[in-house]
Amino acid sequence: MTRTPAPAPEHTPHRQRSRWDVLRWQAGYGTFGVPQAAAPIAFALIALPITGTAESGAALVLAMTAAQIVGAVPMSRLGRRFDGVRYLRVLIAVRTAALAAVTVLAAAQAPFALLVLAVVAAGAVNGAAYGYQRLLLNHLVEPRDLPRALGVAATLNEITFALAPVLASLLGAVSPVWAMAAVTVLGVGPLVLMPAVPEAHDLRVDEPARARRRIPRQAYVWLLCAAAGGGVVASVEVGAVSFALAFGLGPAWSFLFALVLCVGSVTGGVVVSVRNRMPRPWSVVTYLAATTAASALVLLGGHLATALAGAAVIGFFLPVLGTFYSLALDRLAPPDRRAELFALLRTATSLGVIVASGLLALLGLRATLAGTLVLLVCALGVTVAHTLLDARRQPTLDEASVP
Repeated sequence: MTRTPAPAPEHTPHRQRSRWDVLRWQAGYGTFGVPQAAAPIAFALIALPITGTAESGAALVLAMTAAQIVGAVPMSRLGRRFDGVRYLRVLIAVRTAALAAVTVLAAAQAPFALLVLAVVAAGAVNGAAYGYQRLLLNHLVEPRDLPRALGVAATLNEITFALAPVLASLLGAVSPVWAMAAVTVLGVGPLVLMPAVPEAHDLRVDEPARARRRIPRQAYVWLLCAAAGGGVVASVEVGAVSFALAFGLGPAWSFLFALVLCVGSVTGGVVVSVRNRMPRPWSVVTYLAATTAASALVLLGGHLATALAGAAVIGFFLPVLGTFYSLALDRLAPPDRRAELFALLRTATSLGVIVASGLLALLGLRATLAGTLVLLVCALGVTVAHTLLDARRQPTLDEASVP
């Protein structure tokens, strides 16, 4: 692991930012996830009349997610020499155009292959767009207030992921095309809401030595944890219908598991916002251990209440851990690769979702829960080893606001 204390994030407080600017960023962040949150339902609804099967919608989700993983790093690097706000707006504009193309193609009953191409274009820029949006927060918020801002963002993100599928379902009952159109329009949020930040350039790389700066190895510890956490959360969300059936409930009760997870996550986001502190690494180990125990509870619990309790605990620690990962990577990233590393954080979570979805499709719910639990146990073990080693070699992260 890296042996010297990492420099603090290079914020650029050239001018005081108004609270209105921060609120605009938060609103933009809240709408950013609408397409991804609504995609499973919206894509299934538009694919059904074209292919005759709703399962084709899952193929569209997979194509978009895979494109996000592939495109995250190269699209982030492409924007290094541009103004961060303008580049973010270009990325959101590309995503909006691609989603609009999906809407038009669905209305025209175009071949399914064209829909795949359109969602790939939308996914290819999504990871980088998230990276730049997160990067711009550094220019809007004082370092000591970053945990609170990220906690609020996590809460808004969970609300989005709770409400967007409901909106897609309601509108889809009237017209799948109108549902897709609404998703497209709401996804424009970051394009119009992001405030101007003239100083927000992701640093130009003019020195060859700086261009070779590598991402510290300890950053990959937190990326692994993010992937494991994403897999555990996805095992509950994607497996919601299977959960309902396993407990003798009808498929209509599948919302219960996602709802409990969401309520826990919103509560955790509020706690992060109120505390406004970055936890110590050993506290993070405790949070991961609690999440692991909750995941085991969901796997082994033979009663509905037990499974729901486990889901609530998983949801509670989701924003707590996610905020820490974001702050830790902010500290560790070379200045010229910060947006790239934030994009990788989003990508890691997507990888966890793909693992959970693949296990569920191939092996069923029980194997999915077991597989994601094993991944989380591995992440916990790596985190414990890293924390022990880091405590011996360098000062630990202080429990303060952000470095």
